[in-house]
Amino acid sequence: MDTFPQQESHFPLATDTLDALSKAVLARAQAGGATAAETEISQAIGLSVTVRKGEVETIEYNRDKGVSVSVYIGHRRGHASSADTSLAAIEQAVDKALTIARYTEEDACAGLADPERLARTVPDLDLYHPWRLPVEQAIDVAQRCEAAALGVDPRITNSEGASVSAHEAEFVYANSLGFRGGYRTTRHGLSCSVIAEDASGMQRDYWYTSSRVPGDLESPESVGRTTGERTVRRLNARKITTRAAPVIFEAPIAGSLISHFVSAVSGGALYRKSSFLLDSLGKPVFAPHIAIAERPLLRRGVASAPFDDEGVATTDREVVAGGVVNGYFLGSYSARKLGMATTGNAGGSHNLIISHGDDDFAALLRQMGEGLVVTELLGQGVNPVTGDYSRGAAGFWVENGVIAYPVEEITIAGNLAEMFRGIVAVGNDVDQRGSKQTGSILIDRMTIAGA
Repeated sequence: MDTFPQQESHFPLATDTLDALSKAVLARAQAGGATAAETEISQAIGLSVTVRKGEVETIEYNRDKGVSVSVYIGHRRGHASSADTSLAAIEQAVDKALTIARYTEEDACAGLADPERLARTVPDLDLYHPWRLPVEQAIDVAQRCEAAALGVDPRITNSEGASVSAHEAEFVYANSLGFRGGYRTTRHGLSCSVIAEDASGMQRDYWYTSSRVPGDLESPESVGRTTGERTVRRLNARKITTRAAPVIFEAPIAGSLISHFVSAVSGGALYRKSSFLLDSLGKPVFAPHIAIAERPLLRRGVASAPFDDEGVATTDREVVAGGVVNGYFLGSYSARKLGMATTGNAGGSHNLIISHGDDDFAALLRQMGEGLVVTELLGQGVNPVTGDYSRGAAGFWVENGVIAYPVEEITIAGNLAEMFRGIVAVGNDVDQRGSKQTGSILIDRMTIAGA
């Protein structure tokens, strides 16, 4: 991928200014009667360019700033935020938060994180790699990507465009317990989507690359070729009759299954008793060969963080081992509601790595023999309380261990608890672009509703 000389930050505010603003927030809160307070001051800059059919469609620059503040008067909490980081606006936000707190009911679980859990050091996880991308070169990158996609096959007749983006962000989090920390991050990407058409109708597909480091992105030509190839292979899609069969979730969408697990064992769902995995700690939820590790301190990781949204230090842990749930995803508030300790997950999970075997995608197909490969999911059909799962889908029908033909207009259904236990294998084709890193997942049996 094209890279450019690294220069000094173009952020509107210096880091020292963010730090000074955080101190001003806490001072104002304490002067107004808060017994505790916390704040995050953030800023972001970026460029996004989209071309369609070779012509520039959009050029967008973003330059954002913001402040959020939570104050506590005893166990009463108030929160306010502002996109204006001027001192006057910050004082108004703090005063609003104080007013809200005075009229809020007491909640014994409300408050800052326990002091002993706060991060004492903030390791450098190498998350900041700015991409100084001139707009002319961004246009060229997007055009090359789209041209590569359109050139794959003459049946590709239209384009939804190619987009390139380069973004940087920085924040400082501070609280009245004396914690103060922050860092810069980057996230860059390139994506493309095209449409193919023949006598059977039209089909679309897409591909993208994403990384914190510009040099780690796939080339524009590679992204374009993959987009075109994925689109053309969907032509002549068929409908199939309703049946029960094994299902492979292709790696790029398999992470959605892990997201459902994370939601089910996260604090809010657990203390509200709105999860199908209540009281699952120490119990087998997945097939016995499945392990899920949380690795928040990976260098350059997509979801790496030395501390969570409350300043709590993050640590490596084995969330699932031998199919058994070893830990939930908790912030301080939800942990107190459950009578437990925070897991350093205020704000979400960090780099979940799903174990896999030695089988590549072709080996998974052979192991399945006959069944469905899902490459696209449509709609929202997941009940978080019961685990019932039903979503529109498209993909490919497999016969004799190889892909036979594309299929569309189907619905796949099951129950997540049964699907997790029914994972036969996870492929080694790990998709590392997201926060849930997994290969393709083969499930033993689901209901496939077709024509």
